[in-house]
Amino acid sequence: MADQFKPLEGIRVVEMSHMIMGPSCGMFLGFLGAEVIKVEPPEGDKTRHLTGMGSGFFPTFNRGKRSITLDLKSQAGRAALDKLLSTADVFVENFRDETLAKMGFAPDSLRTKFPTLIVSSCKGFLHGPYENRTAMDEVVQMMTGMAYMTGPTGRPLRIGSSANDIMGGLFGAFAVLGALLQRGKDGNGHTIRVGLFENCLLLVAQHMVQFDIEGREAPPMPEREFSWPVYDIFETIEGRQIFIGAVTEGQWALLCNILDLQELLTDLRLQTRMDQINARDWTIPIVSEAVKKSAFDDLVAAFEPAGIPFSPINRPAEMYEDPHVMRAGGLFTSHLPQGGTCRAPGFPFEVDGAPAEAFGFDIPGIGDDTGEVLGALGLDEAAITAARGSGGEERE
Repeated sequence: MADQFKPLEGIRVVEMSHMIMGPSCGMFLGFLGAEVIKVEPPEGDKTRHLTGMGSGFFPTFNRGKRSITLDLKSQAGRAALDKLLSTADVFVENFRDETLAKMGFAPDSLRTKFPTLIVSSCKGFLHGPYENRTAMDEVVQMMTGMAYMTGPTGRPLRIGSSANDIMGGLFGAFAVLGALLQRGKDGNGHTIRVGLFENCLLLVAQHMVQFDIEGREAPPMPEREFSWPVYDIFETIEGRQIFIGAVTEGQWALLCNILDLQELLTDLRLQTRMDQINARDWTIPIVSEAVKKSAFDDLVAAFEPAGIPFSPINRPAEMYEDPHVMRAGGLFTSHLPQGGTCRAPGFPFEVDGAPAEAFGFDIPGIGDDTGEVLGALGLDEAAITAARGSGGEERE
């Protein structure tokens, strides 16, 4: 395990955010070795208490952080945050602009007070006509055309995860890394603003550019014009679904041989890739019938060594049993504050042939570190009690 890959070790990040975008930004910085101190209200981050599809938000995106509670409605709480920020390298926040300003923590004010501080603001929009709008992942997917491209015509559909929020947090961390490098050159902090809308806009850029070049709009993905001979979901003899792709003439030939469809190889109407693409309306049913005669395991055994793109149609819960995910470094176990554990992936890269993350994945309880963090700032017990507010008692 590459447990020494901690390029941000010694960097202190103060994170004051909730839901996914801001917390994921802090988590990514923590994965790189930074100390991340999460500032929560006395009752704890509301994200902790979500149920249903939201129940995984807090434990997924707050791994490895320290937690303190501060009552920012009180002078004592604001003074404690101010003192904490004087020791920080990075401040991650996702509050509304006016809310931060009222508390005295607007990014420009912080930069004036702490010239070397890097402020990463995770917002719905960058500056412009929409900058004060409320945004959520689903909102920006609808606005940018992402939902239009995902569902069939007339049925816009959000994609099946909080991908924009997570990628927005990743861009926040990416920008922080750049700002830290720049600070190493000029000694100055920087204010960063990351837009959820602009993040989603980047994700649909390929469709925008196609229109700009060709002058015609791409249809939604379920109705897309195919650029490959085979790129479809089929059903095996057991009734199991499998995705199969054949995107080159070589893969087309291999697939036809594996499925015993040599007649397609000799058909004069199918001698180029464009011939094969244009004939999809009658070749895909033939391929489908051949796949339906085959067992799933037999297809996998033939496709993998041949280099044919394929995949079972899995559910997220099935990933816990996937042999590749279960390998060393594929999943990391976190201890939950209420007891028990959960498993989740880390960074999707390796360093020197080993997983990059091998430290600090537990989820903090509400205010677990308040006394230690504020005590290190010089606050006595009375000041700590006043700053943390009611409901923020430390867990034993």
